[in-house]
Amino acid sequence: MNLTDLPPDPPANGQLAGRPALDPQLLEVLLDAIPQSIFVKDREHRWVLVNSTFARLMGRRREELIGKTDRDLTPGEPARLSWAEDDAAFAREDSFVVERQMTEPTGETLWYLKNKQRVLLPDGTAYLVCLSSDITRLKEAQAQVAQSEKLASIGQLAAGVAHEINNPIGYIFSNFGSLEKYLRDVFKMLGAYERAEAQLAGTPIAAELKALREGIELDYLKEDIPDLMAQSREGIERVRKIVRDLKDFSRVDACQEWECVDLHKGLDSTLNIVNNEIKYKADVVKAYGALPEIECLPSELNQVFMNLLVNAAHAIDNVRGRITIRTGSRDGEVWVEIEDTGCGIPEANLARIFDPFFTTKPIGKGTGLGLSLSYGIVKKHGGRITVDSEVGRGTCFRVELPVQRVRPDHP
Repeated sequence: MNLTDLPPDPPANGQLAGRPALDPQLLEVLLDAIPQSIFVKDREHRWVLVNSTFARLMGRRREELIGKTDRDLTPGEPARLSWAEDDAAFAREDSFVVERQMTEPTGETLWYLKNKQRVLLPDGTAYLVCLSSDITRLKEAQAQVAQSEKLASIGQLAAGVAHEINNPIGYIFSNFGSLEKYLRDVFKMLGAYERAEAQLAGTPIAAELKALREGIELDYLKEDIPDLMAQSREGIERVRKIVRDLKDFSRVDACQEWECVDLHKGLDSTLNIVNNEIKYKADVVKAYGALPEIECLPSELNQVFMNLLVNAAHAIDNVRGRITIRTGSRDGEVWVEIEDTGCGIPEANLARIFDPFFTTKPIGKGTGLGLSLSYGIVKKHGGRITVDSEVGRGTCFRVELPVQRVRPDHP
């Protein structure tokens, strides 16, 4: 190649020979094609360039944003935080990255990952470029994973506690059986002494025995001890049932394996676990139909039932209510309905109740993840969860599940 074959130096205006200069409209189209929010600010925090995604999230037209600042549109704490981020980004050479939860003009609360970077032009003019990505779904997924891990830990703890309680309860129950037998023998011996007492009438020993019998109220003890023993046996059997239900509920030993189970046993176990949440609020009515065993992850379905039962109890206030559990099967599916006579759900909230973090409970009373996790579990089983509610009447959740596991290769 000869020197004469080299292209000439580019013109001062940046346009190469035979090539057009970059069209500003092309830059605008390119920026608008990026799904993330992009804006550029000057040192005075004024927007000098924004893409359509950012303008849409701000609820404004692009022209309304250029030359304005955050304080012009969102005065208060959000603007103060934005300016502080801008100042921090202007002060450093590397990028400034921050996660922030923000309430959009539409009222929706979203999470954003914002990457702000200072850029310098050849003449020393500084601008701030921000790329903002909506990471709400990622945060929700992280929260669900954390909640699932928490539930798994609780399940492992419950299974461990159940195992530890089961050992002493086992020998208490065994000893109790022996004690009942010994008491029967003692009462039999007392009966023989009472019959012999009549033959000692008039003797000093007879008077001593009578005084002792009256002093310890023997006749009352003979009536009361069997009642006490019966109540104690009932209490021990209840503890054994709670321990057994804890193990069935957690099913840590199952290692999350799909198995064929009776949903009624899962419902009964769960009712026993949440009994303290319900017993002071409502009566439970079981309207169980005939159900085949279904292939499922039983511990996860138990979690669904627990969420629905606890929510039903929380919805009942002041006046004692009723929680009705109905079950049935049809066309290769089973269904479970949990209905309460509580306050009901406003129609405006019905479309959002399965959204992560959505809750109408006071702060500290609910995470807003219970129904979202339940929805995910039911979908994993190839089923459906629906709700019917009316304010003042109550709420009914219906879970429908296939009898046979729905596998990805056999939809």
